[in-house]
Formats: sequence, C-alpha cells, structure tokens
Amino acid sequence: MRLMQYGDEFTILLERTELMSTRASGSEEALATMTYARLGQHDGQEWLIGGYGMGYTLRAALAVLAPDASVTVAEIVPEIIEWAHGPMHGLTAGCLDDPRVTLVNDDVALLIDSAREGYDAILLDVDNGPDGLTRLDNDDLYYRNGLQAAMAALRHGGILAVWSAEPDEAFAKRLRDTGFDVDEVIVPEIGKDRGVTHVIWFAQKP
Repeated sequence: MRLMQYGDEFTILLERTELMSTRASGSEEALATMTYARLGQHDGQEWLIGGYGMGYTLRAALAVLAPDASVTVAEIVPEIIEWAHGPMHGLTAGCLDDPRVTLVNDDVALLIDSAREGYDAILLDVDNGPDGLTRLDNDDLYYRNGLQAAMAALRHGGILAVWSAEPDEAFAKRLRDTGFDVDEVIVPEIGKDRGVTHVIWFAQKP
C-alpha cells in the first residue's frame, strides 16, 4: 500500500489499484450523514467505523453526533494512521484527537464478533466493495457468518452501512437473507470526480 501526493491531492494505492483519493469524498461523508439521518437523534449513540481511510467518514460522523456519542475507529493498516498524523495532518484536522473517538489498530471483524447489541451503527469502508480486496480475510465480513455477527453486534434498530464502488445484487440479497431491512442508495460524488456514483447499503436490524 502506497501514499501518493500530487500537489495538494493525495491518493492511496494498493499496488496499482486506487483505494481512495482526496478527489472524491461525497459518498464517504454520506456513509455517516445518511446513517445518522436514518437513526435519528438520541443520547449516547455508539458507532463503529471500519477503516479510517482519509477520515472523511469519521469527520462527517463527528460533525453530526452529539457530545455524548462515542465512535470506535478500527484501522488495521498502521501506515494509514501514520499518514494521517504525518503528510495528511492538515486533512485530518484533529479528528483523531476528538474525545469521542477511540482508535483501535486491529481488524474491525474482531470488534464486531466481540460485541452483543453494543453498537447503534457499524459503518464499513474497508474495501472497494463487498469482497476482500485489501485483505482476503475481509471476505468474511460480507458473507453469512460476518453478516450474522454484525446483526448480533447491533442494537435493535441499529444500522450496518456498507460502502461500495459498484452495485452487487448478490450482496444485497445476502443482507436481506440475514434478516436486515435493506435500502440501497446510489450516491453521486462531488468535486473533481463529479459524475461518478457509488453505492451504500443501509441494512437496519428490525
């Protein structure tokens, strides 16, 4: 995994595959803001974000969540956090120092597996879609056992939100088969990638 800088733009690559870029952030922000809109305001919300990335989802979450909320960020790649504190510190804008944030350098799947009705929201943006692109082990997140674990980790009415570069009918079906109420949303990007669209599944626990 490499961080590339072109002027004031940053791109993170896995070999030659672009995982994320500062050229586009709209759908990453929508992952948080649209989840919050579906949950509504209530005290003491607890969120789990899988993948820090460039921090767009975390910053969007902190902008809408109440002061008594808590957000756990699971980022398994140490370089991502090193870059956030280093060359991308201006973009990070202090979000990792917010008292509501707990940063865990570990696999988000472990946090999901260990929770029982512990989260109001689980937000996953750890691959380019519901398959293990960055780590083959991530496949487990998107299939039966992983989805059942997410269901168990959510409180009633809680939401599993999953970002993807493209639609995936088979994954949407697996969400429904697990028992989630599923809303698939096409989200347009903004900025320099205007015209590009991505997909977010909002899977709500009944």
